[in-house]
Formats: sequence, structure tokens, C-alpha cells
Amino acid sequence: MKQDAEIIIKKTIEDVMPQKAVFEQLAKLKLVGRVFVISIGKAAWTMAAAASEMLKDQIKAGIVVTKYHHVMGELPGFEMIEAGHPIPDKNSVLGAERAIALLKKVKAQDTVLFLLSGGGSALFELPKDGVTLDEIQQVTGLLLTSGAGIQEINIIRKKLSKVKGGKLMTYIGEAKAYSVILSDVLGKHDDMIASGLTYPDTTTSEDALAITEKYQMNLPEHIKKILTESRSYLEEKVENHVVGSVGRLCLAAAEHARELGYHAEILTDNLTCEARKAGSWLASMAKKQHGEPTAYIAGGETIVKVRGSGLGGRNQELALSAAIELDGLSGVLLFSLGSDGTDGPTDAAGGMVDGNTYRMLKRGGTDAGEVLENNDAYHALEKVGGLIKTGPTGTNVNDVTVLLCRPSM
Repeated sequence: MKQDAEIIIKKTIEDVMPQKAVFEQLAKLKLVGRVFVISIGKAAWTMAAAASEMLKDQIKAGIVVTKYHHVMGELPGFEMIEAGHPIPDKNSVLGAERAIALLKKVKAQDTVLFLLSGGGSALFELPKDGVTLDEIQQVTGLLLTSGAGIQEINIIRKKLSKVKGGKLMTYIGEAKAYSVILSDVLGKHDDMIASGLTYPDTTTSEDALAITEKYQMNLPEHIKKILTESRSYLEEKVENHVVGSVGRLCLAAAEHARELGYHAEILTDNLTCEARKAGSWLASMAKKQHGEPTAYIAGGETIVKVRGSGLGGRNQELALSAAIELDGLSGVLLFSLGSDGTDGPTDAAGGMVDGNTYRMLKRGGTDAGEVLENNDAYHALEKVGGLIKTGPTGTNVNDVTVLLCRPSM
């Protein structure tokens, strides 16, 4: 079953790589004059490489702003900047400044091509006047550990930024602009991908303040004042095209599970609850009667409320929680991973567990429940060979979890 899981993981990631989708979308666009390319996000290099291969000398200049260790080589005419994620850093600001400098060279007869993918919210930042990078980092950290959902986090990010929530569009001038977007956001919330760099902002200061109250965030008064006085940017200047999604990720996983003889059932592509609850729920499916090999599939972005000081990510926490529920069962295996190859601040994409994982940990003196309370799933799974390590994949369409069940003989 582990071999089956590894095959499904490999083929599923291959299916959601962005090159084909970028090629198909660019073929439909009218790219006139000189083309200036700004590629931002965890899949930025892969998307820029596809544009470079297709457009060749039509590209006058470009910039890639992506996560550390995600640049896979030089591209003709492109500047490469790697930056912090999930907390922005100085290179996130540098990336925004360099992109704006590039946009200032664009003439009315040129075309601007944005290539956007998840992760851009942290990787690309220019704080509003009166807000420091250090304060952005602190607010982001509070949101990430509070249990807030990604849409809630991005509403706050929009209000504290000079580029998010459509404000990047103010630097385009009169040139025609397109945006090709690889989505890692659930549901019909395309304006939340990379905090809506090229979308009008329909969120309000009231929305932002409600989130700070919901999570009891203790913010400095001048930050609260900026949130209160924030005005949404509503002008639409970019033609946006979304070309990938978590739904496609789930469909790919189902297809490759079927190729291996499993009956595949997609439970949801909108999984948003707490990671440990998702793990228990998915693992509970293993206790159903199965007349044939079955794969239960769920996609989405779960939430981790940080209570401890350990190391891990939402997929690792989901998998470890599932291991408790699967304890003692035969013919079961669950894996959960981020399609970009990284899960939280770790070098793992996610975790893989089966009916023996919990007792293996227990024999080694590790209590899985205590580990979850300390948010230390990484080290627990590392002890039992349960970490999935793919390295940066070059794509980012959110997370997928698969539970494989084979009937007892």
C-alpha cells in the first residue's frame, strides 16, 4: 500500500504541474508589443519557465519572486528573488520594489503578464506608510498561530499592504495587463489568491476589525487605526484567468487511485476544519465495511491552532491525528501532503501513517496525543519513517489527503 501511495503522489503532482495550463492560456491571449512578466508565488519559477519557452524573445524583461530554494535555474531576461514564507522578510519587500521598478518601464503599447500562485501573500510585500516590516511579521505570526483561516488572514494582509488587494494595479499605467493564476484557495474566492494582487478588493475595514476581535488580537493602536481607515481599491485593470485548482488535484488523485484498482471517492475539495479533526474524520472511514479496495480523497486547507512549541505543518498534524484513529487496523494507509512540496516551516510535504504507526510510536516512548498538543508532528513522524519529502515541486494547488483501504482477507 505504501508503494501504491507513492505512485499516486508522484503521478498526481505531475498532473497539476502548471506548464500545460500556462501554455494553453497564453495561446488564447493577445500579447502585443513588448511583454513584461511578473511571476510571484511558490510556482513562480515553473510558470515563468513555461512563459519563457512559449514567448521567447517577445519577453522584454521579467522577475520571479518565489520561496527559498524554489528557483530551479536562470531564465533569459528574468531577475530571480527568493523570499520568506509563511512570514514575509526583507526579500519579500525587495521583490515588490523590483517588480514596481519593472512596471515603471512599461509603455502604453506594451503588455504586462502576471503569473500568480499561492504563497504570494508572504513572498511579495510592501507595507503601507506607517507600518513596518517587523509589524507585518508580528501580525502575520499572530494570525498564523490563532487558528484563523487563510481568507481571514489575507483580508488583514490586504489592509496593511501597498500592493495587495489590487493595489499593485496602480503601477500598471495604460498598458494591457493579463494575470494567469494557479489557485490554492478554496471555493469561489479567486480574489484571495496571493491576497488578490490583481483583483479589486471587495473587503472592508469592518471585515478586518471583526477578524481581529474574533481572534482577540492585541494589536498596537496605530495598526488598529490603519485597519479602521483602510479604503478598498475597486478599479479593475487586469484580465484575470484562473487555470488550476484543488479540485483538479483531487480529480488527479482519484484517477491514479483507480488505475491501481481502487474504487475512488472524492469526499470534498473544500476541507477547512482543524487539522486534527480532519485526520480523525477521514480515518474513521477506514472502519466502514469495504467489499473492494477503496480510496477516500479530500482536498483543501485545514487549520492548525498552535498551542505548543513543536515543529510540523497542517498535513503532518492531520496524518498523526489519523494514526490514533487507525491504530490496530490492517489494510489501511493515509497520506496527506501539500502539492507545493512543503508543509509548514519544515522540509516535508506532509505525512503518511497506517494501522501500526501509533503503536510504533508508543513502543518508542512517544505519546501521539501529547505530541499533537505540542504541535510536534514532524519529529514524531520522523521517528517512524512517516514523513513525505518531495522537495519543492514547482506547483501549488493546495493540499490533498488520501485514505487507502483494502478489505481484510
